[in-house]
Amino acid sequence: MSRVSVTGSKRVIDDVIEAAYAHHSLHVTDYDERYEGFEPGTSLDGAETVNERLVTVRSLESILDVSEDDAEVARSLDDDELVSELERVRERVNELNDQRDELQDAIRDRQEEIDRMEPFAELGIDLEYLRGYDSVEVVVGEAKPAAVEAALGDADSIDAFDVFVGGDVVAIVARPTDSHAEGVVQDALVGVDIALLDVPEADASPDEYVAELEAEQADLRDELAGIETELESVKEEAAGFLLRAEEQLTIEAEKKEAPLSFATTENAFVAEGWVPTETYPDFEAAVVDAVGDRVEVEEHERASFTPDGDHHAEPVDEGGAGGAPTPSVTDDAEDATAEREAATDGGHAGHGTDDPPVVQSNGSAAGPFELLVQAFGRPKYSEFDPTLLVFLTFPAMFGFMIGDVGYGVLYAAIGVFMYTKFDGAFRELGSVAMWAGGFTILFGIYYGIDLFGYHAYQLLGIHWPVEGKGLSPADLDWGLSFLVVSVVFGIVHLNVGHVLSFVSTLQQHDVKHAVYEAGSWLLILNGAWIWIFSQVFPNAKPDFLFEAVSVLTFGAVSFSGFPVAVGWAGAVAALLGLVLLGIGEPPELAEFLSPVVNVISYARLMAVLLAKGGMALAVNLLAFGAYIDDGGDGSFHFIFSADYLDKVQNTADYELVFAGITTAFDPASIGAVGVVALVGGIVVAVVGHIVVLLLGVTSAGIQAVRLEYVEFFGNFYEGGGRAYLPFGRDRKYTRDD
Repeated sequence: MSRVSVTGSKRVIDDVIEAAYAHHSLHVTDYDERYEGFEPGTSLDGAETVNERLVTVRSLESILDVSEDDAEVARSLDDDELVSELERVRERVNELNDQRDELQDAIRDRQEEIDRMEPFAELGIDLEYLRGYDSVEVVVGEAKPAAVEAALGDADSIDAFDVFVGGDVVAIVARPTDSHAEGVVQDALVGVDIALLDVPEADASPDEYVAELEAEQADLRDELAGIETELESVKEEAAGFLLRAEEQLTIEAEKKEAPLSFATTENAFVAEGWVPTETYPDFEAAVVDAVGDRVEVEEHERASFTPDGDHHAEPVDEGGAGGAPTPSVTDDAEDATAEREAATDGGHAGHGTDDPPVVQSNGSAAGPFELLVQAFGRPKYSEFDPTLLVFLTFPAMFGFMIGDVGYGVLYAAIGVFMYTKFDGAFRELGSVAMWAGGFTILFGIYYGIDLFGYHAYQLLGIHWPVEGKGLSPADLDWGLSFLVVSVVFGIVHLNVGHVLSFVSTLQQHDVKHAVYEAGSWLLILNGAWIWIFSQVFPNAKPDFLFEAVSVLTFGAVSFSGFPVAVGWAGAVAALLGLVLLGIGEPPELAEFLSPVVNVISYARLMAVLLAKGGMALAVNLLAFGAYIDDGGDGSFHFIFSADYLDKVQNTADYELVFAGITTAFDPASIGAVGVVALVGGIVVAVVGHIVVLLLGVTSAGIQAVRLEYVEFFGNFYEGGGRAYLPFGRDRKYTRDD
């Protein structure tokens, strides 16, 4: 990236903006008042009008529900056509929208009136009988009749009363003892839980009144449907124009507001930013072609930056990029340049941050995983972009932890849905889900063709080398082996992180810094784990550390641990790493155990694998029942049917774990209890596996992301970069004729 500036007279600022926008390469940096005597610019004339029209267009698009699917063939749109057509569409749409709002309000009012009438319909008394009396009071409300009658009976202020009941509604007719008293009934009901209802102003029976309201509502809905049809017609006619107008106005608004990022005086302006170094000659030529020698375009540095903020700038020839001679400039450009140099004592101060923007380009496969990296922080200009590594490791960790063909198919299907139905971040998440689902399927096949917690190889009656995930006595060795796999993966993963840290430090500083800051951790990490996996003090170490290789390779390869000499060499290497760390970074000695602790943190891969597998197993146990064959391999076998349950209960070598719900269903003698059991078992299985599916996203997904962010990124990656957002726009709906 090259940091550039464009300095010139305000008289040519419009032409410069047009040229820069058309070239679409300059990432403009905001002016932050570093130049003495300069101030942030103001929008160009007409910006307010353009923004008002843009707001109008977007409002019309919202009313008509216009989307990209409504686009037409791109064509030009001149200002006169935009203004006249926009006014015509605005008037028509606003008129129809106002009518729609009025009809919707009227329909809503009728519905509220109908809802008010429902209690009176339950009561079954004509509305005219519930009001208009002088000698008695009538009160209607929702309450328990017994409580109402008790309260009225105890009231001395009431001479006589009657209560009419309809559902939860009561109508009270009472004669006060004092004929001149008012509100006697309500006073008597103070201690009663009653919701008073206002009697509607209508003389018809409640049912007739509701029928009238529903008829009016139906007529209003017919009118509303007509308005909706007209709006749809307007949408078909105007959608293409609105999309073109929005794009055209957005472009104009961006151009007119561009000076807000410039440094300006009464007569001059300075626009600064970043362009890809290879495009600088073209950018300079485009601006000069537009305004001639009335501006000065300068390339100030071709920068590379270190994570600690130091920066290096390759020298740029005074003649410009590639040694090309700088064109002569007019007095206007010279005056503007002189003002800028005077503001910086003859030097140059850049706008805003000095860090160049970042372009991430990882291809179609790894590209969606930029979303996970950016959630932590976009890479700085000087940093290695870890997206490819996340692409290679995140789906594998997720698949390892879930490892089920059924769940994997569902994850992949959800991913396909998101990828095809949404745009932006949801589309990228869909791609991530497809990759995660694919690896979940692969590991599910590896674990014994696991299908929603059921080993399908048993159903197929075939031999499968991997006996499970470590959930039954038969496959306990596999569970411990997967623990070793998790740890070894952690060692490799952290080594990659430390190597990247070493390379980065070497590039930015020197060998000494690289050895002290990264090489020391590499020595500690590998030395400590070589010692752990060695035959030094073998009786103090669990056997599965050395048996896992034989289990995982089906006996083809054995590993009894590194020799004692290699183990002690590892210990010496770790000690040397501590010494180097103490010399180079003494405060970090407090974390000297982190290489061991961080690797052990990867044991969560095996833990989640067992947890999710155990949850799926528990769901199947509840739904279908299971037993262990003590005379066989000792693995779980599901029962499913009542006949098979009977066989299990009468076989000496079969140890029943749980009978299951569905086994109560016997097809030979179908009964109500059996049918309920069958349905209940299926519901438990479906709901249970949905829960496991959802928890898989939160547990496996979060744990995999955590290992990437904390253990892996923590060794070499900071983030905090800015996206490269060049000034300009690629047209989709309009042409710049």
